[in-house]
Amino acid sequence: MNKVVLIGRLTKDPELRFAPGTGNAVATVTLAVDRRFPNKDGQREADFIPVVIWGKPAESTANYMSKGRLMGVSGRIQTRSYEAKDGTRRYVTEVIAEEVQFLEWGNNNGGVSRNNNNSEFGAGGDFGSDSFDMDMTPVDDGDIPF
Repeated sequence: MNKVVLIGRLTKDPELRFAPGTGNAVATVTLAVDRRFPNKDGQREADFIPVVIWGKPAESTANYMSKGRLMGVSGRIQTRSYEAKDGTRRYVTEVIAEEVQFLEWGNNNGGVSRNNNNSEFGAGGDFGSDSFDMDMTPVDDGDIPF
């Protein structure tokens, strides 16, 4: 079984690219995830986890998330290697996102920031019924006739 669930803050704005040939969107982010217990000096520590997001969720992440925003990710850990320009073998371990949840979100221009526990996106692009409709007006339950 290979399953990871993370909640952390973005260390920088998401980087959105499109895969050559297929044109699929791919976003890369790094999440700063707090460790559960402070170190021996009482200081909080964090791990910096690279995350790769594909498809529509990648585009939404790039459009609505920015540095410092809180984000949840579930997915799988994947390792890969490549040969660097200097001829050495490099190894990379990263999380491949299967679901992304925006716990704080807004546009990159300093726009709306709110907590929204229903803003969950699966890697298949199923955005549910609340596709970022920021103009919705809340209804007072006392106004409902039934």
